[in-house]
Amino acid sequence: MEYNTTREKLILPEYGRNVQNMIRHAMEIADKAERNRAAQAIIEVMGQLNPHLRDVDDYRHKLWTHLFVMSDFQLDVESPYEIPRQEVLNEKPQIMEYPKRNIRYGHYGSYTQKILENSRAVTDAKEKEYLKSTMANFMKVQFLAHNNDAVENNVIADQLKELSKGELVLDNPDELVATNTLLKSMGMSQGHGKRNKPGFKQNKKKKFKKPL
Repeated sequence: MEYNTTREKLILPEYGRNVQNMIRHAMEIADKAERNRAAQAIIEVMGQLNPHLRDVDDYRHKLWTHLFVMSDFQLDVESPYEIPRQEVLNEKPQIMEYPKRNIRYGHYGSYTQKILENSRAVTDAKEKEYLKSTMANFMKVQFLAHNNDAVENNVIADQLKELSKGELVLDNPDELVATNTLLKSMGMSQGHGKRNKPGFKQNKKKKFKKPL
């Protein structure tokens, strides 16, 4: 009995060994016209074996690329697409640099901080007033989403002023949207995180088994 461990390794196992053998046979065909017809037939078989590829944009292009990959780029046929080069496919992508920003409060994120830092560019009084109230309530939502407890409006006011470099100052922090209202809009309730806090004990009624 022949085991897969003793057979030649499959380059793309999802197509199976029969497709790999078909490609190997096509490579041995001397007549190029017949070899092209064989390649077209193999492409159709590959498409039937992997119907999910039809959801991929230009899936036939992907099939032809896989055909050349499984032939180790040795199959000499006419392709409706540009024949891929092995060195291009094997080329390692360049390492992307992760953006580094000095974020003062992580739960607000870099975009909130950037908007507040640029608030000095807003000169219209009505627009600045709208920006102030909108960003303050948005910061309160962000705080509640990342922290397990309520937040004082004065804290939001102080941090709004700090991040905006003194440009946005809340005259009356109590005018912010109520915590309960924000939590309901977020699908949570007051004290939603207490169960996750260390030392929190939930009172449960003990169940005693009745004597037999």
